[in-house]
Amino acid sequence: MGKQAQVSLSCLRFLTALKKNNNKEWFQLHKAEFQREQEIIVNFADALLLELSKHDLIDTTSGKASLHRIYRDIRFSQNKTPYKNNWSGGFKRATKFRRGGYYYNIEPGNSFIAGGFWGPVPADLKRIREDIAFDDQPLRKIVSSKSFKTTFGTLKGEQLKSTPKGFDAAHESIDLLRYKQFLLIRPFTDEEVLSAGFVKAADQTFRHMRPFFDYMSELLSSDANGE
Repeated sequence: MGKQAQVSLSCLRFLTALKKNNNKEWFQLHKAEFQREQEIIVNFADALLLELSKHDLIDTTSGKASLHRIYRDIRFSQNKTPYKNNWSGGFKRATKFRRGGYYYNIEPGNSFIAGGFWGPVPADLKRIREDIAFDDQPLRKIVSSKSFKTTFGTLKGEQLKSTPKGFDAAHESIDLLRYKQFLLIRPFTDEEVLSAGFVKAADQTFRHMRPFFDYMSELLSSDANGE
């Protein structure tokens, strides 16, 4: 590929400066700098996509296509600052038989690689809960595996404070049934993000998501009889 795939310190410094000067006037004065730093992130995302495509089928066509816009949608937000303070993006798995999504977030002091299900539609969430209620062992085996615990710690995501409708509060799997999101998140320090091995480390994190994704994909692409 020939392009430098390593995230540079200048990428983080730009975000730090943007956070202190989050207004259109400052951004316009530093537009050329923004474009240079964004190009470095695009190169990183291209390299990450190249690695990811070696072990999964991805719909997202390029690093640039994966990158989220720096401009915030402030229409329905109390926070009216016009720009995000992070570089982020996502890769979509190809075909309806591969479920789950990959995500990266680069931000001073808050970088992470993540994946999973941010907002399952009600039908999918109901299906997941029904499968867990019937037999929670496949999912428990995945989240208690050494590679999962070492990489992600625990399953993350929003949970209901009460019992999901149609399920018993005394169910032995109530801890899993309360999840509304199913997220796998691995934080990275600034030092790790800036290292030459970050692309490989990020890709290895994606690889460790596969048992969870394979479980969910099989569950959500078959009917209740497993066909």
